[in-house]
Amino acid sequence: MSEKVYRSELTPIHFLRRSAYMFPDKTAVVYGERRYTYGELEGRVNRLATRLKDAGLEKGDRIAFLCPNTPPMLEAHFGVPLAGLVLVAINTRLGKDEVKYIVEHSGAKMVFADAELEHLLADVDVETVRIDDTGEAGDPYEDFLAEGSPEPVETVLEDEEETISINYTSGTTGKPKGVMYSHRGAYLSALGNVIETGMGYGTKYLWTLPMFHCNGWTFPWAVTAAAATHVCLRKVEAARIWELFEAEGITHYCAAPTVQIGIVNEEAAHALDAPVTAAIAGAPPSPTLLGGLLELNINPMHIYGLTETYGPLTTSGVHPEWEDLDMEDRARIMSRQGQGYVTSDLVRVVDESMNDIPKDAETMGEIVMHGNMVAKGYFENEEETEEAFEGGWYHSGDMAVWHPDGYIEIRDRNKDIIISGGENISTIEVEQAVMGHPAVMEAAVVAIPDEQWGERPKAFVVLKKGQEATEQEIIDYCKEHIARFKAPAAVEFTDLPKTSTGKVQKFVLRDKEWSGSEKKVN
Repeated sequence: MSEKVYRSELTPIHFLRRSAYMFPDKTAVVYGERRYTYGELEGRVNRLATRLKDAGLEKGDRIAFLCPNTPPMLEAHFGVPLAGLVLVAINTRLGKDEVKYIVEHSGAKMVFADAELEHLLADVDVETVRIDDTGEAGDPYEDFLAEGSPEPVETVLEDEEETISINYTSGTTGKPKGVMYSHRGAYLSALGNVIETGMGYGTKYLWTLPMFHCNGWTFPWAVTAAAATHVCLRKVEAARIWELFEAEGITHYCAAPTVQIGIVNEEAAHALDAPVTAAIAGAPPSPTLLGGLLELNINPMHIYGLTETYGPLTTSGVHPEWEDLDMEDRARIMSRQGQGYVTSDLVRVVDESMNDIPKDAETMGEIVMHGNMVAKGYFENEEETEEAFEGGWYHSGDMAVWHPDGYIEIRDRNKDIIISGGENISTIEVEQAVMGHPAVMEAAVVAIPDEQWGERPKAFVVLKKGQEATEQEIIDYCKEHIARFKAPAAVEFTDLPKTSTGKVQKFVLRDKEWSGSEKKVN
C-alpha cells in the first residue's frame, strides 16, 4: 500500500516568509540612510505582489525591471514570482534597441524602470512604472506599492519547475537569448551559495554584483535565506566600496575580476581587520589578483558558471593543506574552477564524442554540465535549446583540463584558442603571465596573423596608475615565466573593450588585428 507524500514545492520566495517570521525586527536592507527590517521588507513585497495581482495579469506573464541595485530591484525578486508572474531583470548598461528587443521578445506586460533609465524605453509600447528611488510618497513606484496590501500573499505555485525568471544573455554573437530559470533551480542555487560562501545570520552582503546578471547569481534569494543583511549599492565605485567595508561591517560580496582589480588597486585599499569573503566569477581570475586580495584580508572564493547555470555552478573549494603553501602557489591553485556545488551535479570535461578526457592536467576538452542547477532552456527558441543542451548536457563552450584531484581548470573558450605552428596556446595562460608583471593592472590576449606560424599571441595591456613598462619588458617577463613560444609577439597599451557585465570583448580586438587578412577569427 502506497502512502501519499505531502510536500511543498521548492521555491526561493519562501525564504523571505521564513526570515520575516523568525527575525521581523532584524535589518534586512541597508541603502544609504534607508533601512528596512525583514518585517518591513516582507510587507513591501506583499504590496508589490497584491498590486500586480490586481492589475489584470495572468499567471506566467512577464514583468520587467530596469534598475540598478536598489531596494525595488531586490523586492522584484520576491514580489513578481509571489504574484505568479515571471521576472525579467534587464541589463541596465544596454542600449535602447537592445532593451526594446528584450521587452518585446519576452512579451513583458509591464516594465518598472529607474528614472535615470526610463529614456531607454522611449520606443517601447508597454505600460511603465517609473522608480524615482526616493522611498517616499510621490515616487510612482512607492505610490504603486501603497495601493497594495501588506498582508500575507498565498503562493500560486503549482509546479516547482515553473519559470521564475528569464535572464537574457549578452548577445555578443547574435540576438540575446532568454535563459529560463525554474523555482526549483533558483531555490537550490541560492542554498548552494549560502553553503559554499559560508553565509549566516551575521552576514552583511554588499551588492557590487548587478542583480540583473543571472538574478545576481541568485544571491537576492541566498542572502535572504540566511536572514542576512543586503547592503544595496546604486553605483559600483571602488572608493565607496572601501567606505562600506568599514562603515557597514561587510562580510561578503561578489564581483567579476574587472571589479576586483579596481578594489585591489584603489588608493584606500588596506588590510582589513576582519576577513571578507569575495566570490569571483565572470572570467578566470589571475593568481596575481587572488594574491592581491589575500594580502588585503579578502578571502577570494573562485566560482564558475554561466547564465545557463544560474550563475556559479562550481567552486574551487580550499583544502586545509593549501594554507601551508606560499602566497604565489596558493593563489595559483585557487585559480582553478574546481568542481560542482553541493547542490549541483559534478561537471565533466569531454572530447568531441562526449567521452571523459584523461585527468592528466594536460588534455583539453569541453566542460559540460547537467542537473538541478542547469536552466530549462531558451525562451521561445527551441532550435538553440536543442543545440546547447544536446544529449541532456549543457555544452559550455569552455575548454578545460581535468586535474588528477578531480578539479577542472579552464584554459580558454573554444573560439579563443591560439594555434601557432601546430601548438595550442591558451590565451588565459598568457594573460596570467602578463598579469604577473608588477606594472600591469589588466590584460587580454588574442591571436594575430603570423606569416611563419599562422597565429601568434598579442597582449593588450592596461597599466596600473603611475606605473610604466615597455613592450619588450612585458615580452621578456613572460618568456621568463612560460614557454617562449607562448609569450606575446606584440604588446599594445590600451583600454580594453568590455561587455556590459565587465567581460573583455576579445572579438573586437581580433577583428581589428585580422582586418584584411585572408583568415578571419570568429
